[in-house]
Amino acid sequence: MIKFFKSLFGGGGDSASEKEAPGEAVEYKQFSIVPEPIKEGSQYRTAGTISLEQEGELRSSKFIRADNHASRDAAIEHAISKGKQIIDERGEALLQTGNC
Repeated sequence: MIKFFKSLFGGGGDSASEKEAPGEAVEYKQFSIVPEPIKEGSQYRTAGTISLEQEGELRSSKFIRADNHASRDAAIEHAISKGKQIIDERGEALLQTGNC
Protein backbone atom coordinates (compact mmCIF):
# COMPACT_ATOMS: atom_id res chain seq x y z
CA MET A 1 0.00 0.00 0.00
CA ILE A 2 2.85 2.40 0.81
CA LYS A 3 4.37 1.65 -2.59
CA PHE A 4 1.08 2.68 -4.21
CA PHE A 5 1.08 6.06 -2.44
CA LYS A 6 4.75 6.68 -3.25
CA SER A 7 4.10 6.09 -6.95
CA LEU A 8 0.90 8.15 -6.82
CA PHE A 9 2.61 11.16 -5.22
CA GLY A 10 5.94 10.93 -7.05
CA GLY A 11 8.00 9.17 -4.41
CA GLY A 12 9.72 5.83 -4.56
CA GLY A 13 12.19 6.58 -7.33
CA ASP A 14 15.80 6.94 -6.26
CA SER A 15 16.55 9.42 -9.03
CA ALA A 16 14.97 11.24 -11.94
CA SER A 17 17.02 9.25 -14.45
CA GLU A 18 17.58 5.54 -14.77
CA LYS A 19 20.27 3.74 -16.75
CA GLU A 20 18.71 1.37 -19.25
CA ALA A 21 20.17 -1.95 -20.31
CA PRO A 22 22.76 -1.36 -23.04
CA GLY A 23 21.87 -1.95 -26.66
CA GLU A 24 23.73 -4.29 -28.94
CA ALA A 25 27.31 -3.28 -29.78
CA VAL A 26 28.02 -1.99 -33.30
CA GLU A 27 31.47 -2.21 -34.91
CA TYR A 28 32.66 0.88 -36.79
CA LYS A 29 36.20 1.54 -38.08
CA GLN A 30 37.72 -0.97 -35.60
CA PHE A 31 35.83 0.71 -32.71
CA SER A 32 32.91 -0.74 -30.80
CA ILE A 33 29.92 1.51 -30.03
CA VAL A 34 27.59 0.36 -27.25
CA PRO A 35 24.43 2.47 -26.97
CA GLU A 36 23.40 2.99 -23.32
CA PRO A 37 20.17 5.04 -23.25
CA ILE A 38 19.27 6.80 -20.01
CA LYS A 39 15.58 6.85 -19.11
CA GLU A 40 14.46 10.24 -17.81
CA GLY A 41 10.77 10.27 -17.02
CA SER A 42 8.99 9.20 -20.19
CA GLN A 43 11.93 10.01 -22.47
CA TYR A 44 15.37 8.55 -23.20
CA ARG A 45 18.66 10.47 -23.32
CA THR A 46 21.35 9.63 -25.89
CA ALA A 47 24.37 7.94 -24.25
CA GLY A 48 26.90 5.24 -24.97
CA THR A 49 30.43 3.92 -24.77
CA ILE A 50 33.04 3.81 -27.53
CA SER A 51 35.87 1.29 -27.15
CA LEU A 52 38.91 0.13 -29.01
CA GLU A 53 41.48 -2.55 -28.24
CA GLN A 54 45.00 -1.09 -28.40
CA GLU A 55 48.10 -3.16 -27.70
CA GLY A 56 46.04 -5.82 -25.94
CA GLU A 57 44.28 -3.28 -23.70
CA LEU A 58 40.64 -2.32 -24.05
CA ARG A 59 40.29 1.47 -23.91
CA SER A 60 36.90 3.13 -23.75
CA SER A 61 35.25 6.51 -23.58
CA LYS A 62 31.70 7.35 -22.48
CA PHE A 63 29.44 9.98 -24.01
CA ILE A 64 26.13 11.53 -22.97
CA ARG A 65 24.26 14.01 -25.12
CA ALA A 66 21.41 16.39 -24.37
CA ASP A 67 19.25 14.80 -27.07
CA ASN A 68 16.01 13.24 -25.79
CA HIS A 69 13.83 10.71 -27.59
CA ALA A 70 10.32 9.38 -27.10
CA SER A 71 11.44 5.75 -27.51
CA ARG A 72 14.35 3.62 -26.37
CA ASP A 73 14.92 2.42 -29.96
CA ALA A 74 15.23 6.02 -31.20
CA ALA A 75 17.77 6.77 -28.44
CA ILE A 76 19.77 3.67 -29.39
CA GLU A 77 19.74 4.59 -33.08
CA HIS A 78 20.85 8.15 -32.29
CA ALA A 79 23.61 6.93 -29.93
CA ILE A 80 25.04 4.79 -32.72
CA SER A 81 24.90 7.74 -35.12
CA LYS A 82 26.56 10.06 -32.56
CA GLY A 83 29.19 7.43 -31.77
CA LYS A 84 30.12 7.20 -35.45
CA GLN A 85 30.29 11.00 -35.67
CA ILE A 86 32.57 11.18 -32.62
CA ILE A 87 34.86 8.50 -34.10
CA ASP A 88 34.99 10.34 -37.45
CA GLU A 89 35.82 13.65 -35.76
CA ARG A 90 38.27 12.52 -33.07
CA GLY A 91 39.52 9.04 -33.96
CA GLU A 92 41.83 7.41 -31.43
CA ALA A 93 42.37 10.76 -29.68
CA LEU A 94 38.97 10.39 -28.01
CA LEU A 95 40.34 7.49 -25.95
CA GLN A 96 43.00 9.67 -24.32
CA THR A 97 40.53 11.59 -22.14
CA GLY A 98 38.01 8.87 -21.26
CA ASN A 99 35.03 11.11 -22.06
CA CYS A 100 33.80 12.53 -25.35
